Amino acid sequence: MAHKKKDLIQQSINAIQKYKLFFIEDVIAYIECSKGTFYNHKLHELDLIKDALNKNKIEVKVSMRNKWYKSESATLQIALMKLISSDDEAHRLNGSRQEIKHNANVNVGKISDEAKKKIDDILNDEY
Repeated sequence: MAHKKKDLIQQSINAIQKYKLFFIEDVIAYIECSKGTFYNHKLHELDLIKDALNKNKIEVKVSMRNKWYKSESATLQIALMKLISSDDEAHRLNGSRQEIKHNANVNVGKISDEAKKKIDDILNDEY
């Protein structure tokens, strides 16, 4: 059966909107053509189809994040916080960043004369 590209595009868009599809493979399952025909017509490369799929993904993501925000579940609230937080905040939530503290009160004047000499030698390439 010969398929017109224009008809396949319209069927794809209709299926994406009607069934809230997210993936190309799902689109192929809902339209009247084989996987080979779909790819031969390069429908998977069309911005129109990609944009329709992406629109569904964005709508679901926003909806889920709104539900998480309104939820009383600490797990969902932490998951949302991890998504929207800065890198530093996310590391604090995960407990994955270790802070290295430096002692800024080191008195350089207390270095021994021998240590000073080694430093001078290194700086002067005489070591």
